[in-house]
Amino acid sequence: MDYVQSHTPGEIANVIAGQFGETDIKTITTIVTRYYEQDTWKEDLIFNGESFDLLQDILDDAGELSERAPYEDLVVTEFAEEALK
Repeated sequence: MDYVQSHTPGEIANVIAGQFGETDIKTITTIVTRYYEQDTWKEDLIFNGESFDLLQDILDDAGELSERAPYEDLVVTEFAEEALK
């Protein structure tokens, strides 16, 4: 989390490229840039309602979401909140 907050999409792509051996660096950089521009990466471990809505928006835009789910029914933050202490 700290790394992606302090590095460019190109730097991030170079670091993770080994995990995607079948994908060229230009494509990886494009994907990382998209995540960066969508503000996908969080600064902490708390998965808040706004982040949950963003995830559902992305899935909906991709045609992968048939129905939106209520945040309160699916997300538990107590463990992440405890870890921050």
